[in-house]
Amino acid sequence: MNNWKWETFFEALPIVLKGLGITVGLTFACFAFALIFGFVWVILRSVPSKYFTWIVTWIMEFIRSTPLLVQLFFIFYALPVLPVVGVTLEPFTCAVLGIGIHYSTYIGEIYRAGIESVDKGQWEASVALNFSTLDKWKKIILPQAIPPTIPMLGNYFIIMFKEVPIASTISVGGILYMANSYGALNFAYLEPLTIVGIIFLTLSYPSSILIKKLEVKMNTRFDKNALLKKARKKNLKVSI
Repeated sequence: MNNWKWETFFEALPIVLKGLGITVGLTFACFAFALIFGFVWVILRSVPSKYFTWIVTWIMEFIRSTPLLVQLFFIFYALPVLPVVGVTLEPFTCAVLGIGIHYSTYIGEIYRAGIESVDKGQWEASVALNFSTLDKWKKIILPQAIPPTIPMLGNYFIIMFKEVPIASTISVGGILYMANSYGALNFAYLEPLTIVGIIFLTLSYPSSILIKKLEVKMNTRFDKNALLKKARKKNLKVSI
């Protein structure tokens, strides 16, 4: 039985912290990729073709239904040996692609729900005011579609942060990888893994509070009629 030792804890602490930058950087990289690629799924699903839409929907469901670990293993181990592809990627790149694509399927659905939540009258008003497609989305639709999605996007950011350690299975040197490496060398896993848990708790809880404050702030500034009046006023100025 591995008894708790404070000397082991303090010895492992700086070693585990060496992987913190990679863990945080990987989280932001994966989240940024998922945010961008989520729009790709929305665009693909809006293509006016039932057959194409069915294929895209099936691909999204397949990605969501497949374990993330299996997807990471496929990208890291299978892609280099496939006869057609044969691409070898760095572990960090594989993690960004695997985790980013996996969560982009969920974020794409969040985007779609946010866009569909915009009142039909807002769409009709933007057409009646002769807005261009860009102005319609930039001034009317997105400012109303984004605020409702912030809580879910924030939740997925925190979930992704806690899922990122799975990348240690493909040798990404984050905090979990460093903790396991220390444990294997010193036959002591309790202390380094406890450090990993403390780090995640320390970073996740303040993040959740910050996201709640951001949600409240954006909802306070959110006003459908004010947005439409402001956009209409700018549009009239351009027309004149």
